Amino acid sequence: MGANSSSISELPENEYLQKLSGSEPISENDPFWNQLLSFSFTTPTNSADLKLLEEATISVCKSLVEKNPRTGNLGSLIKVFLSRTKELKISAECQNHLFIWQAHNALFIICCLLKVFISRMSEEELQLHFTYEEKAGPSSYGAECEDLIEELLCCLIQLIVEIPLLYPCQYTDSNWWKWLCSWYRGRYSGGVTSALGDITYSISLEAVTTLIVFLSCQLFHKEILRESIIHRYLMHGRCLPYTSRLVKTLLYNFIRQERSPPPGTHVFQQQTDGGGLLYGIASGVATGLWTVFTLGGVGSKASAQLEQCSPLASQSLLLLLVLANLTDTPDTPNPYRQAIMSFKNTQDNTAFSSSNPHAFQINFNSLYTALCDQQKSDQATLLLYMLLHQNSNVRTYVLARTDIENLVLPILEILYHVEERNSHHVYMALIILLILTEDDGFNRSIHEVILKNITWYAERVLTEISLGSLLILVVIRTIQYNMTRTRDKYLHTNCLAALANMSAQFRSLHQYAAQRIISYTCRHLRRYVYVLDKLYFPHSHCSTLQHCFSTLSDNGEELLSLTCSHILRSYASSLFSLLSKKHNKVLEQATQSLRGSLGSNDSPLPDYAQDLNVIEEVIRMMLEIINSCLTNSLHHNPNLVYALLYKRDLFEQFRTHPSFQDIMQNIDLVISFFSSRLEQAGAELSVERVLEIIKQGAVALPKDRLRKFPELKFKYVEEEQPEEFFIPYVWSLVYNSAVALYWNPRDIQLFTMDSG
Repeated sequence: MGANSSSISELPENEYLQKLSGSEPISENDPFWNQLLSFSFTTPTNSADLKLLEEATISVCKSLVEKNPRTGNLGSLIKVFLSRTKELKISAECQNHLFIWQAHNALFIICCLLKVFISRMSEEELQLHFTYEEKAGPSSYGAECEDLIEELLCCLIQLIVEIPLLYPCQYTDSNWWKWLCSWYRGRYSGGVTSALGDITYSISLEAVTTLIVFLSCQLFHKEILRESIIHRYLMHGRCLPYTSRLVKTLLYNFIRQERSPPPGTHVFQQQTDGGGLLYGIASGVATGLWTVFTLGGVGSKASAQLEQCSPLASQSLLLLLVLANLTDTPDTPNPYRQAIMSFKNTQDNTAFSSSNPHAFQINFNSLYTALCDQQKSDQATLLLYMLLHQNSNVRTYVLARTDIENLVLPILEILYHVEERNSHHVYMALIILLILTEDDGFNRSIHEVILKNITWYAERVLTEISLGSLLILVVIRTIQYNMTRTRDKYLHTNCLAALANMSAQFRSLHQYAAQRIISYTCRHLRRYVYVLDKLYFPHSHCSTLQHCFSTLSDNGEELLSLTCSHILRSYASSLFSLLSKKHNKVLEQATQSLRGSLGSNDSPLPDYAQDLNVIEEVIRMMLEIINSCLTNSLHHNPNLVYALLYKRDLFEQFRTHPSFQDIMQNIDLVISFFSSRLEQAGAELSVERVLEIIKQGAVALPKDRLRKFPELKFKYVEEEQPEEFFIPYVWSLVYNSAVALYWNPRDIQLFTMDSG
């Protein structure tokens, strides 16, 4: 096919492409299609390759967009593809593997063309390109073709759910695939894996990719699509019965993580025992122009990234996320979301609910393993979030696992490397932790899992620490990063909510975790006094007080000197006496006074003044977390009591603060009780002796002396219209992560490139 062409730049002049995009209609029975579709190539494996291909063929695509309403050649190509896939299902009469080869090539061309069509026209205009009947007149639309879009969509879904990847007889009951499997075993010494697997893998990947392209119209709209022709086809009619099988297949593609065949692999070699006239023609044109599509040539090396991942698994997961986030129609909830919400474990023998026709079963152990292994990607974390939040069967299974650290550790590593992750990935990881901490069993069990040598935690060598203590350390670090860098209120609120959920079940806290809980609280206590000082006395700051705070490092670990502590105590005493009169009114007057000193009531307040309420909220929550631990599990946490006593001077200053008086009662009681016992024991006590006294005192402290507060429990609830967040997020993942898909960034309307 065009053997004279030898480079990408010559594609626009190729006679076959010119004929496809030309002014003459091509019948679906024309021999031209055999020539067009009989090429060997390695499918492009990255967006850069696709960008080169698209730029080289854009003139051909534009010509087809312009002339297809008069020729109907796109429709003819689609009908040829549909006929090839139907011919695959002919059992003994077929006796030829050419059809799957040509079906793959046809689908590749269709996908490339559709991407251009969808980016340049509305769905209504696209539908006209599918429904046009040339012989009926330039403005007529044939009834027999009006469902060509639905037929193509249905065919793509059938290809995905029915084509096996490597072992056909194991994965499907379809008789035609059983025959094809047997036939290949007899024909190829390398077995099904080497012969059939390579091309079925490629056509499965192409079918998944084409479905993503069909749905990509959302990329070119700023608003969320709530009514879509493509959505309607997928959620109704002939596609609907395949819902559960499609979701199940996409999940299994993700679970199996099958590697792609090496680039340059050619499954179909010329046969000497006769393959028919058609095969002879095809093999004769298999060289030439279309070998350019290898974009590197036969035998080119796969990228290191592709060697380590599965394009089909990645693409299947993206399609699953897109389908799961389609908006509900007024009369029909999203069936793909329903399927994700309701599938069960293969070991679950309970009957399916009759209210959900899309339920199915899948191996939860395999799913759990894949989720643990793949958390480095945004899309795997988003899938985990969806399953934990929406599928109670998965959530129950995950919480019952005895190796929960395999799932939690990758999530903690995402949060630990917050600087390297995008904000959405961090947010999803944090919400997963919040959902897990809603369960008391989880909160207890994580303190029983002992970890050794956490190499990625760099602040301190952790040779041995419980999973619960490590979780506390990472979450506090995330709050601290957010307060100093991103300043996202929702992020720190959810971090604190996760800690609060865990607090009643804190057990045997690592000394470093206990120290970080107290030191982080103290850092905000000091910051609070500092902000109040600047708010009340904006023109006469105490230079010594300012110096005290300038000595604090970014992580707040350094201790203030005794002089600074004395000054802070003095300031705190006077400020809190003032605040205790009329807390809100005094703060309001101070704020108005500060605005006046800035010269205008409309002037924005400095960051420190705007931070005051946030700091107060953080302090209140941290004090409640400490109080919850002391009230429910004081005798299990001597290290926390030790850290609290070490910083008791600062906590004692806040016993009169109007916002913290109630919650400080128990903390003040614990400080007084244990301080008294330590004084009785004498001076210059060793750390070991202090801990021994604390353990003895924890048994002796009457529990009824501690005031009971309502249990700290927070539950994650999605905001109204969650699609406003999730749909742009999912499509940004598709844009950035999809295999061999490229869109011109100037055409994207759904999100900005910064968020994409």
